[in-house]
Order: sequence, then C-alpha cells, then structure tokens
Amino acid sequence: MEEGLLPLAMTSDPRPFNQQLPEPPDPRCVLEPQDNPELAPALVCALCCCFGIIYCCFGYRCFKAVMFLSGLLSGALVIFLLCHKERVLETQLSLEVSAGIALGIGLLCGLVTMLVRSVGLFLTGLLLGLTLGAGALLGTEPIYQPPSAWVPAGGLVGLALLGALLTLRWPRPFTVLGTALLGAAVLVACADYFLEGLALGSRLGQRLQALPALPPLCWYSWVLLGTWPALGALGALAQWKLMDEEHGGHANVVLSHQRRHLQLLRIRQQEAKWHRTSPGVGLCEGSYRRQLPPNTRSPADGLAPSYLQSLRARQLGPGSQATAPHTVLDLDSDCGSTVPLTTPSGSTQT
Repeated sequence: MEEGLLPLAMTSDPRPFNQQLPEPPDPRCVLEPQDNPELAPALVCALCCCFGIIYCCFGYRCFKAVMFLSGLLSGALVIFLLCHKERVLETQLSLEVSAGIALGIGLLCGLVTMLVRSVGLFLTGLLLGLTLGAGALLGTEPIYQPPSAWVPAGGLVGLALLGALLTLRWPRPFTVLGTALLGAAVLVACADYFLEGLALGSRLGQRLQALPALPPLCWYSWVLLGTWPALGALGALAQWKLMDEEHGGHANVVLSHQRRHLQLLRIRQQEAKWHRTSPGVGLCEGSYRRQLPPNTRSPADGLAPSYLQSLRARQLGPGSQATAPHTVLDLDSDCGSTVPLTTPSGSTQT
C-alpha cells in the first residue's frame, strides 16, 4: 500500500495545478520612479528639459541661439567622449581635463555654427536625420532585427546626410521640423531618465550593437516612445503659428512705412505746386541774390515800394530833376529795389 503512493513535489508556481489563476506580472515592467536621484544628473536633465522646450517651441524664432547650442553641445559631447575614452598622447586624461577641453572646443563649434548660416543648417539636418534614425531603430524592434552592427550605423549615417542636404535645400520647413523633433526627443529622454533610468537610451545602444534575443520593452517605454512624434508635431505647429504672427507684424510695419512715405510725397507735391503758383517772388528773390551778395546789402535795400515811390516823387519835383543823377529806382516790381540806394562816394547833392 505504501509502495503505491507517489511523493508530492512542492513548487512555488501554482499554475500547473490551477490554470485559472492569472499570470503574475513581470517584475521588470513595474513602474517605480527613482526615489533619490543623484543631484548632478538631475540638474543636467532639468537643464536639458529647458533646452528641449526652447528647441521644440522656439527653434526657428531663436535661430541664432539654437544654432549656438547645437554646435556647443554636439562638439562638446564628441570631444568629451574621444578624450575620456581614448588615450591622448599616450596619456589617459582625467574627467576634469576632458571636460575642460570639450567645453573649449564646444564653444568654438558653437560660434562657427552661429555665425556661418550654412554650417548651422547642415548641423541641424544631421541632427534631424540622427533623431529620425534612432526613433526608427527603437520603433522597429518587434519586427526587425539587424543582422550586423553595420546596418543600423549605415542607416543612421545615410539619414543624417539626407537630412543635411534637404535642410540646405529647403531651410525653413526642415529647420522647423528638425528643431521640433530634436526638442521632443530631449524631453522624452529626460522623462525616461526620471521614470526608468534611461531604459530607452540603453536599448538604443543595444540595437546599434545588433545584440540578439533582447527582452521586450515595457508598456511605459512604448508610451514614452509614442509621445515623441506627438510632441514633435505640437512643437512644429507652435513654431508655424509664431512665424505667421511675426510675418503679420512685419507686414503691418511695412504698410505703415509705405503710408508714411506716401504722406511725405503728397506734402512735397503740395509744396512744389505752391512754389509754381507764385513764380514772381522766387524770381525776384533769386535775381536780387544773384546780383547783390547778402554781405554787401544796405539797410535801405529792404524799403517798401510805397516809400520808394514817395522818394521818387520828391526827387522829381520842380527844381530837383538834376540833383540825383546816380539814383535808379525800379517801380515795376513788387520786390523792392534791384539796386542799392546808396550813392557813389564821389556824387554831391544840392
């Protein structure tokens, strides 16, 4: 009787005995935000969030600032990785020295991209292509596994060059699209750091290395990845809206300048018409100034015509016709005398 009894095996998984129990959740996909994140990475992520908002919503409006930040961050990141990971002059540089060298070269790259417009546009196109390639690598994980690491690397380089050429050909739309998608990607990366410790970033590195048999992404990782194109579309719409408002304000300024110019033209035409209606005054004044310079004029030259006529009548009275042979008066003009009333110094009066 005892020999017919089989020993019982105790297992921790009750599903073979009761198939109606639900499958326990994967402990990897339990959303547990970081309780006490480190101070320095948290500050860097907060700063990157500010840069992401500027890129996403004001990329084309703040073109010079965005170009400077792109050159600074790209140059500093590449030089820092080269100096920190590789040996320079047979010497392994420390973290502080690598950061200083990277910051100096990053500032130089930022100035070049800000001052040279074509270089800034080329860099913006490169970043657009790299961002699209990274999103495509993460989004196609369930359906495509690259056979070699050269496939994702070649795809990223090709998309980067294509984005650079398209941005140089059509600067305005691709600059808006590139800055919006890049800013949205930075915001998603910061949220990924605070929620799951850069799980998407590590998965991107694994996809670039073409590692096989990767565990599937959790649901919140897919949610974060889905918010990237949505944020990019909202940022592009916000930038187009700001550009339309700026264009409308510029058009109003141009119209106001045109109206002011037309008013000035009308005033000048009225002044020219008024001068044409009274040519006698202008001719008299011009002829008098041409005949007699202002520094040789006498105070008697500005006398009224009526007073000059009375003087003429007195001089032409009886017995006084030969007293002023040297005085010549012009009574046919309304502008006064055309010659001075001063007599030569050698003449005598009776």
